[in-house]
Formats: sequence, C-alpha cells, structure tokens
Amino acid sequence: MLEPPAQAVLVEAFANTVDVEEGSDEIATPAGLADWLRGRGLFDAPEAIPDEVHRSYLALRAGIREGLGAHVGDVPDPALLAAADRVLAEHPVRITASGTLTPSAGLPPEREPLAVLAIAWSGLVASGDAVRLKRCAEHTCGWAFWDVSKNRSRRWCSMRVCGNRNKSRAYASRQRQTT
Repeated sequence: MLEPPAQAVLVEAFANTVDVEEGSDEIATPAGLADWLRGRGLFDAPEAIPDEVHRSYLALRAGIREGLGAHVGDVPDPALLAAADRVLAEHPVRITASGTLTPSAGLPPEREPLAVLAIAWSGLVASGDAVRLKRCAEHTCGWAFWDVSKNRSRRWCSMRVCGNRNKSRAYASRQRQTT
C-alpha cells in the first residue's frame, strides 16, 4: 500500500475541513481556522485571524478541492481556480541553497500557513504525486482521499459506500431504460 507523503496528508486534511455530506465546515469561522491550524502545529500566535485572511484560506481550499475533482474527471470551475491562484500569488516562498522551500520572511504569522500549504501543494505537483490526491467522484460526498491503486484509477473515497451508491444508481438507470 502506497503511503501518502506528509505534504499529501496536510493538503488532504485541509481539503477535508469541509464535509459536504455532513454539511459541516471546521474552518467556517476565523476562530475555527485558528484552532485547526494550531492543531497541526502551523499557527501558534495568540491573536485572531482577520476576516480577509480567513477568506484567503477559504478561497485556497475551494481551489484545491476543484483541482482534486479534476483528477476524477470533473471539470473544475475556472473562477475558483483563479481565486486560489490569486491567494497563492500573495504568499511568496523562498528557496534555500539546499533546495528547501520556506515561507518568505516578513509574512504575518496568520499568513505563514498559507505559504506552507502552497509549498505542500507545489511539492505534490512537482513530484507528480498530486494526481494521487483526489476528490471523491460521488458529489454528495466530495471527500478528498489518497489513491493507493496501482494504476491511479480509484474514483471514490470508499468503494463500499460511495462507489456502491454510484454503481447502484447507474444500474437502476439502465434497468429503467430497458423497461
């Protein structure tokens, strides 16, 4: 079984802060976002996250989720991708002589995790591993998952639940058409 790299674990967790099926969002508020970031060791400042910075996190998450959906054949919304690109452009990173990427000096503490997320995502893209991180093709679910299949063809977060739902609907549709 192919274990996801730490970068994928971080991006997957960030994408999964919204649960479509449950209708919940861990980072719906600036306080929720700060708690989520603290829980992952990405933010230790005591101050609150300003609303405009919070909106940047939400835009980045929406863009990443759209990109992950493309890995299962969905057509991403260009406006969501563009909004995420604008967020990423506002959070520069620097490269050290050893090849390590880090958030640029001078970023406020509440913006540094955005740069860390950008670094994680760019590492996945550069390594080619980004195609293994997908959003469930079952739109009522939308959960992000790491594809462990040998040929990277997995489409659902769970074959038992989401895959079964999808295949059952397709079967029922075929049955209706033949009767």
